[in-house]
Amino acid sequence: MELNSIKPAAGAKHAKRRVGRGIGSGLGKTAGRGHKGQKSRSGGYHKVGFEGGQMPLQRRLPKRGFKSHLLKFNAEISLSALSSLGLAEVDVLALKQAGLVSELAKVVKVIKSGEISTAVKLSGITATAGAKAAIEAAGGSLA
Repeated sequence: MELNSIKPAAGAKHAKRRVGRGIGSGLGKTAGRGHKGQKSRSGGYHKVGFEGGQMPLQRRLPKRGFKSHLLKFNAEISLSALSSLGLAEVDVLALKQAGLVSELAKVVKVIKSGEISTAVKLSGITATAGAKAAIEAAGGSLA
């Protein structure tokens, strides 16, 4: 193989469409842009969401909802994930090392999803009312 004999795969390259190059090309005169109007002109187009001066949809609809920027620091863990961990004492660091919560997590909360049968002592972790009852029923505690 020589450098001068290298060619791209068949069909990988194709000629650029040349518009505005006469009647015979099939794309002469208006070059596929139609007649008149903003879209036919060079440099003429509108910004995203522009509706010709009419109040755009995103401004007609009311603002609704809120997404906290602190959400990335919050994490939740289920009872079943907690029981599968198999540790007697669980804290945020142990959950991070096990890969059950993200490295960014600062606040971890246990939710009542699944079952727990082993006694687990939680430190620095909160729990919902149902999850707390299930943990205490299994002989565990929250600190």
